[in-house]
Amino acid sequence: MEKLNKIPEHVSIIMDGNGRWARERGKERVNGHFEGVESVRAVTESCIELGVRYLSLFAFSEENWGRPDAEVQALMSLMARAARNELPVFMEHGVRFVVLGNRERLGTELNDTIDEVSSLTAGNDRLVFILFISYSGKWDIDQAARRMAEAGADSIEPFLVTAGIPDPDLIIRTSGEKRLSNFLLWQAAYSEFVFVDTLWPDFRKDCFRAALEEFASRDRRFGKIK
Repeated sequence: MEKLNKIPEHVSIIMDGNGRWARERGKERVNGHFEGVESVRAVTESCIELGVRYLSLFAFSEENWGRPDAEVQALMSLMARAARNELPVFMEHGVRFVVLGNRERLGTELNDTIDEVSSLTAGNDRLVFILFISYSGKWDIDQAARRMAEAGADSIEPFLVTAGIPDPDLIIRTSGEKRLSNFLLWQAAYSEFVFVDTLWPDFRKDCFRAALEEFASRDRRFGKIK
């Protein structure tokens, strides 16, 4: 396979289309979420193989709390189970597990799992795997501004939940939608965007590589002239 000439340091993905994938197959929405776990695994493996240093996934937004209780609870349980199941893979391949968002809204099972897996993988440095759970860009800026004011500081970035993490070079959104949906509003200022029609449960390594090839073809100037 031909080597890519430019690899983004940080790739972020808005995983969209689980519900539509399930509906098209006459299944419950939760089945789309279950299948989406396989896509997460495929993309993680690709990042390890290609040398991407940070992979972040928009797993559950603040707005998603408005979904039916049964679906929300199924998602919470799924994320806790997936994190536990992937721990051996994280340890074998040097993956550090991080969760960012308003964790006060998460249940005990998920929070305990996050703490455990994050602690066990804290020393890994091959890939930083970030899940955004109960997150919104407006919430992030709001909480950062409050903390900045309390500290009497003059810069907001150290108070964002992503402090210490490079801004995403590439943001991918699946399922054909073309919007940020309140995700990384501050951090996406100079990100490249790739929108694909593929529904998230069908997004596999070939789709991910195609998005990285598109990124590699871009001329990033950051407002300057080259």
